[in-house]
Amino acid sequence: MRPASSVIYLDWNATTPPHPEVLAAMQAAAEVAWANPASVHGPGRRARAFIEQAREAVARLTGFDARDVTLTSGGTEANNLALLHAFGDEAGAAGAAGAAGATDAGAAGGLAAGRLHGALVVSRIEHPSVTRAAEGLAGRGVHVAWVDPAPSGRVAPEAIAAAIDRAAAVAPVRLVSLQAVNHETGIVQPVAEAAAIVHARGARLHVDAVQAVGRLPPEAWAGADLVSVAAHKIRGPKGIGALAVRPGVRLRPVLLGGAQERGLRPGTQDPVAAAGFAVAARRALGAPARYAALAPLRDRLEAELTQVGRAAGASPVRNGEGARAPHVVNLSWPGWRGDELCAALDLEGVAVSSGAACSAGTAEPSPVLTAMLGPDRAASAVRFSIGEDTTDADVVEAAFRVARVLSRLRSLPAGS
Repeated sequence: MRPASSVIYLDWNATTPPHPEVLAAMQAAAEVAWANPASVHGPGRRARAFIEQAREAVARLTGFDARDVTLTSGGTEANNLALLHAFGDEAGAAGAAGAAGATDAGAAGGLAAGRLHGALVVSRIEHPSVTRAAEGLAGRGVHVAWVDPAPSGRVAPEAIAAAIDRAAAVAPVRLVSLQAVNHETGIVQPVAEAAAIVHARGARLHVDAVQAVGRLPPEAWAGADLVSVAAHKIRGPKGIGALAVRPGVRLRPVLLGGAQERGLRPGTQDPVAAAGFAVAARRALGAPARYAALAPLRDRLEAELTQVGRAAGASPVRNGEGARAPHVVNLSWPGWRGDELCAALDLEGVAVSSGAACSAGTAEPSPVLTAMLGPDRAASAVRFSIGEDTTDADVVEAAFRVARVLSRLRSLPAGS
């Protein structure tokens, strides 16, 4: 049994511990890649090489061409860039159509002050970087059609088709956004089926693959026109990600400035982070097999947690049914609050989440689980996510500590 003071990390969906090979690559790059990668002299070219290596590695990982990979600050920026690319005012659209370069087109259409045009279809269980971007677009005139999930957590292809058809009666549907794997439940979404529906209706499909890349085979985002990736979900560094696009997709930048990333992501690039991203992306090519092997360990964790919950008087209930990523367990605990359980488990040295990490600290229950199953079920939910370093001993010890927490909370006076 582990010492009580040791931390059991079961929050791999929030972020993954950087791999030792990633850290070594970043340390090596830091010693030689200190120059500005936009500079044309020798030191600048050495720094630039790390940027291009990352681009090539992400292209290979996602199945896109390297010239169509834009490096970003992470998954949030990639998602925002993907959604904003499709919308611009009339002047911006005209400027984009007549512009010779992507930078000019972006400047014309990306940050125009006028009202925006067109329709966007997005599910209610997307990551906040998608849903909040959609809300922002709605505030500027874009018609947003929301797609509700089934209680299983799956967004049905027929629901996507119906939403596109409803939205098309209001404005031309320019983009549909659907994640590959839900960040809270691990439910795998029907991306390939959605892609066929979207393309048949003349729209494009953006897939937030942040929780899928390096965990599932490329079929998980098959048919997508735009794919978002984040390095820190595949044991790389934070602060870097990518948006990969199909040829013919013209992006509009979120920011305006220099010519880096073909003007789509201005600002001095970080070759050290890029070095880590390249190594992480190369490792991630073989990671789906490693994650698939985690399914029995995930099932054991769920069984152990169910047993200790039953012993404490309230068996937890799984949130999400059907195909799911092999490393995620999301359970609701009747009679307890998920955020309180997370805090108590933290004191016991078990790191878990009650929702998306980017929403930590908010008083509201998970919007994802609320959309699926209602606020009560959402308020009592806890997400456990394992990874490559998780062991059988971790699972047994974590369940023991959960039992200790439940016993202690059950013995507290009401209202304390």
